[in-house]
Amino acid sequence: HFNKMNFVRYADDFIVTGESPEFLREEVLPIIRDFMTERGLQLSEEKTVITHIDDGFDFLGKNIRKYNGKLLIKPSKQSVGSLLKKVREIVKSNKSAKQDSLIRQLNPVIRGWVNNQRFVVSAETFSKIDYQIYNCLWQWAKRRHKNKGIRWIAVKYWHRIGTRNWTFAAEERTKKNGEQSYFALEYATDTKIIRFKKIVSNANPFDERWSGYYEERDGEKMLNSTNGREKLLKVWRNQHRCCPVCNEPITSETSFKVHKVFRSGKSTWLEMVHPECHAVLHKNDSCFVEPGSLMGAL
Repeated sequence: HFNKMNFVRYADDFIVTGESPEFLREEVLPIIRDFMTERGLQLSEEKTVITHIDDGFDFLGKNIRKYNGKLLIKPSKQSVGSLLKKVREIVKSNKSAKQDSLIRQLNPVIRGWVNNQRFVVSAETFSKIDYQIYNCLWQWAKRRHKNKGIRWIAVKYWHRIGTRNWTFAAEERTKKNGEQSYFALEYATDTKIIRFKKIVSNANPFDERWSGYYEERDGEKMLNSTNGREKLLKVWRNQHRCCPVCNEPITSETSFKVHKVFRSGKSTWLEMVHPECHAVLHKNDSCFVEPGSLMGAL
């Protein structure tokens, strides 16, 4: 029976999957309760639930559910509600604050939640969140200027930045070239959704034949973090923005791959090379899996 059971734990939260509700209720649940009782702990009856995967369940702020046989993980309604509640509390407590001060309080809250949810099916939810936050800020702006028209309010607090016509942003000092700079609110829909790639089970980090595969993984990981992008930018500049293999420029059009250089007795260092040059460097790697090229705005 227990071959059909799986256990997943994160800190003090965990889930157990099994072949039937009877199996979980009659065989697994008593064992878990006994295990915890011996350690002076007990299950939260409020959080403990036995449900079918087609009905779904919440775990770590995510909703895990199968839709017509396809498993989708989305931000949970409770997590979305908690975010919007916190945003509304910040806006409500800053009725007379300056716009830039309000934005400085909102951005970390929005950014933290979005970065946590960017790895699941979140695009539709991100759009709804942006709309709800817009409504909240519109009410905030209207309350501040009850004698002004909606066009005046829109022009004062919302600006065209990039491709977004309605960006809640505070004007900053004018640049030397005469352009107006802004301190803008962070929008959930501006965050790129990241999909985890399935790990190749045969990959071995101690086998040099798999070095190209791990370089690809490391490169994508760096692109998805602020520190990683800064490191790649530094490498790119140190190479004079050129590929060390062919000496041709590396641009957003050519794309690039990360290559790790090994020297016996010395530390390793990173290089950025063209995808074609990377393939040449690893042409003898019989285990090398050629994924997509890394595309990054450096």
